[in-house]
Amino acid sequence: MKDAYESIKKGLTEAIDHSRGKPVKAVIHQLKPVEVQRIRKRTGMSQTEFAAAFGVSVATLRHWERGDRKPRGPALALLNAIGRRPKAVMEALTRID
Repeated sequence: MKDAYESIKKGLTEAIDHSRGKPVKAVIHQLKPVEVQRIRKRTGMSQTEFAAAFGVSVATLRHWERGDRKPRGPALALLNAIGRRPKAVMEALTRID
């Protein structure tokens, strides 16, 4: 239990240091911003098809495309992957082993 506490404490300390601009040993992954409408159009899908294929609501997709909101976290990671390799992402999501 003590090891878990120390690990959590270290992680939180690094997160606080990072948020204050201090250098940390942790690896920081920066996802690049995406142009959602351009990515969707490259797939050849309508808004409805794209939203259904990737598990987001059409309303959310429209907000992203208009720029009212920006995708973050896992959604941003998924959109980056779709932007780079749309066919591979579609295959991975529809493949049944």
